[in-house]
Amino acid sequence: MSGKFTLILSLMLCLSMGQAYAWQRVEGQVLDALDGSGIPGANVLVKGTSTGTTTDFDGNFVLTDLPEDATLVISFIGYEKKEVVVGNQTQLTITMDLDIAQLSEVVVIGYGTTTQKELTGSVSVVDGEQISKLKPTRVEQALQGQTPGLQISSQSGSPGGGFNIRVRGVTTNGDNSPLILVDGVRYDDLATLNPNNIESINVLKDASAGIYGVQGANGVILITTKSGTKNTKPTLSVNSYYGIQETSRSIPLLNATEYALLVNEAHVNGGQQPPFTDLSGLGAGTDWQNKVFDQAPIMDHNLTLTGGGDRSTYAIGGGFFSQEGIVGRDKADYDRINFNAKTTYEVVDDLRLDLVLNYSKTERNILLENVLGSVLFNALNMAPNIRPITGGTFSLADGLGSEVINPQAQIANTYNTTWQNRLNGSVGLNYDFSQALSFTSRLGFNYNNFRNKNFTPESYYGAGKVFNQVESSVSETQGIGTDITWDNYLTWEKEIAEGHDLKVTLGTSAYRTDFEQLSVTGFGIPNNSIDFADISQAREFRPGAGSSIQGNFRLLSYFTRAEYNLKEKYLLSAMLRRDGSTRFGPENKFGYFPTVSAGWILSEEDFMSGVGIVDFLKLRGSYGITGNDKIGDFRYVSSLNGEAEYTFENNLTQGLAIGAISNPEIRWEQNKQFNVGFDADLLDSRFSVTADYFIKTTDDLLLAVPVSGLTGVAAPGSAAPVANAGSVRNTGIELGIGYHETIGSDFTLDVNYNITSISNETLRLNDGVAFIQGGAFGIGQLPPTRWEVGQPIGYFYGLQTNGVFQTAEEVASSAQAGSAQPGDLRYVDQDNDGDIDVDDRANIGNPIPDFIMGLGISLGYKGFDLSAFADAQLGHDIVRNYERNLPFTNRSSYYTQRWHGPGTSNDFPRISTGANDNDLFSDFWVEDGSYVRIKNIQLGYTLPESTLEKIGVSKLRIYATVNNLYTFTDYQGYDPNISSGDPLSAGIDIGYYPQARSYIVGLNINF
Repeated sequence: MSGKFTLILSLMLCLSMGQAYAWQRVEGQVLDALDGSGIPGANVLVKGTSTGTTTDFDGNFVLTDLPEDATLVISFIGYEKKEVVVGNQTQLTITMDLDIAQLSEVVVIGYGTTTQKELTGSVSVVDGEQISKLKPTRVEQALQGQTPGLQISSQSGSPGGGFNIRVRGVTTNGDNSPLILVDGVRYDDLATLNPNNIESINVLKDASAGIYGVQGANGVILITTKSGTKNTKPTLSVNSYYGIQETSRSIPLLNATEYALLVNEAHVNGGQQPPFTDLSGLGAGTDWQNKVFDQAPIMDHNLTLTGGGDRSTYAIGGGFFSQEGIVGRDKADYDRINFNAKTTYEVVDDLRLDLVLNYSKTERNILLENVLGSVLFNALNMAPNIRPITGGTFSLADGLGSEVINPQAQIANTYNTTWQNRLNGSVGLNYDFSQALSFTSRLGFNYNNFRNKNFTPESYYGAGKVFNQVESSVSETQGIGTDITWDNYLTWEKEIAEGHDLKVTLGTSAYRTDFEQLSVTGFGIPNNSIDFADISQAREFRPGAGSSIQGNFRLLSYFTRAEYNLKEKYLLSAMLRRDGSTRFGPENKFGYFPTVSAGWILSEEDFMSGVGIVDFLKLRGSYGITGNDKIGDFRYVSSLNGEAEYTFENNLTQGLAIGAISNPEIRWEQNKQFNVGFDADLLDSRFSVTADYFIKTTDDLLLAVPVSGLTGVAAPGSAAPVANAGSVRNTGIELGIGYHETIGSDFTLDVNYNITSISNETLRLNDGVAFIQGGAFGIGQLPPTRWEVGQPIGYFYGLQTNGVFQTAEEVASSAQAGSAQPGDLRYVDQDNDGDIDVDDRANIGNPIPDFIMGLGISLGYKGFDLSAFADAQLGHDIVRNYERNLPFTNRSSYYTQRWHGPGTSNDFPRISTGANDNDLFSDFWVEDGSYVRIKNIQLGYTLPESTLEKIGVSKLRIYATVNNLYTFTDYQGYDPNISSGDPLSAGIDIGYYPQARSYIVGLNINF
């Protein structure tokens, strides 16, 4: 029955009782009493009826056909409910006061919601407005520095490049990534998600993530996308920007003249003739970084339609994003097309249907990066006296080492493209049996179809180059991945006695993922041309040039959670999850993971009534255990997936062998978390403070443990067995401070600051395992990182230096006598045995930062808004591993500070073509990676409503943004915020692609 029909019946009834009514139209605006801003989405209902509406973006509403004695009830989360008698008024201005006592902002906690007031776990919230200000190309960039306890590092700054997300540090040598759910659907790759479609992000950091059991061992990130609102007219939002990118940093290198001088000096020091006899005509030479770096465009265009009726809501949108690379332009670009639809519909009373559908299509062109021989590696090491093109063809890089080639030729000969189509979403039903009992069933799905083509043309870069190709080839890979999650849960919520509220959730979750992949390589492409680069055109296929893999993984879980609230002062929550994983054998398949948390709202106590500066104060604590099964599938059994070659009658035949070594005894890795903290609002809620102290211990670590080569672990396709082999502990402090002030009616100020301090320590490794080593430095050197008891994961392990030898007498009296000369690095003899060898290596650095910080400032004056955001990481080290250091490769400009005689330098060694130990891994190659980055500055202006009404627009905002404006750091590389994602190679910089600086202009329009 419509609201209007209900009013008509009410009027007829009242007339029959002899009362007279007059119908009228009312316009109004709902405002925040503190700052005077409009409140969007507030509910405006006629008291005693179902007639009503919600406010628009600016807090405006219109109601028609109202009786003159109508009373309006206005409500919105976080504000005190208000009643207004209409009378004969046609224009209403309604101010809403913040409900400090209720603090009812909704927080998603997994299989349900709670309020900020009743929250007992450590949960951080990032709203869509904060994300919008940053204009991120990926969601991870929007999270960087936004919330305490969260560390984001770049795997690559190239278009479509990935990021590492760590919640409260590194706890295992395996996969440390958190579980990411978008509207309840699991996401493994955030590159396909449109940041413009995000309403809010909730980060579960402590044991509150235990409701997701094994999947929440490394934290949980819950992303909610934009939704429509009931009884709201359609609103069309247009968000569009265009920008130009450039490199945020170049590494100072030697120019051609400086290069020739140092090459001559190195040859003389090595007892050889100087190769450059005339330096007069060299000048500055070729700036190879300038040749590979370029300005590149970036653009993003999005449309969103939202609204709703009496029984339904909808949000439908689409977007196109395009970004070219600052290296290689279209040879390293990324395009993304998105479509999303989200709707709810009340099928019948008490039964709601929820539908979410997201589609994305991406195309990414990729250059070789983040490895020895990458484009940027070559730009740093290429000789500046060589021109890019000689005689109409790309110049060769003879004499510069086997992997150093002309980077412009490398870009021109790179054809590597990946296409991906992803469809995901969910179908959910929610039925309310009564006001106390409801049931939810949700089926989520992911379908991912991807294809990669890599064409390698016949090419010659110089004598002995590893990239030389005597024959063209094309490799194609195609794969399909699917997963399904089916959640079913009951929620019972009731006030069981006065002041005693109880909420119980009971449910199950089933997850299954399947994947298959096929790869093949063909040789001899016609005309050596990309135009014919297709498997069907290949002339030859060789043994071992094709491969296929397939598999599946399943998880079955049962969970329950009970939340108890006593007089809105004392809060208690307990949960238990039982997970069963196909990654463990029958004896260890299931694990039980309990969690308990509690809160005490001190500000509700009588003894706090006289503390005027405190508006809200809550203490909370939690302890829980979560499981982790992030290892390869079916590692508890042996499988024939290794590679083998057999000879039959003098013919080489490809066959199979035993793959990774099995271990039937592996069991769940357990993550035990203790957390204590408080939340406070002070001085009329102008200040907010959140603080946490946590201890996060991971036991029964799932590690690939070192074993003897006699087991076949080094064979192609084989691998070391996985075992429960150790324990790691992270301890830390998190602090978030916010300040909000309104000055007059036109000026607002918001400041938000957060800081996290984390300490990582290895407590135990399996008996017989003294340490685990990893990473790589240079060529042919020992692994530079270690995992060892008493040390952080992946600390740098090498020689310690003590300056530079100045005289022959110093050399003669040292442990390096006979192998060193004046000007060489002086290494510390750690074991005092009179010799420098592998036993003198020690802890020379830590890639894990001591502090992670973020600072955001927002100003508003009338229609103008200005925001700035900075992030920082302090106290971590980075290994400089992008220098080849061969006789004719270029060098960083700091080599002008080298030792070239007694007293000239005690920091940088001499250069020489002769044998020396200066290139051994030592703290000379380890630098402080601390940085403070101005991440974003944005200036915007919103046109006044009086102007917009004339053109039929409800909102129009224009803005200009600068991203990655400047990075304050002493680190000499491209980007101090880098990581491969592997705990044993994090912080080793091999010329990581830097994050681009971008200059953007854009607009937001609502119709």
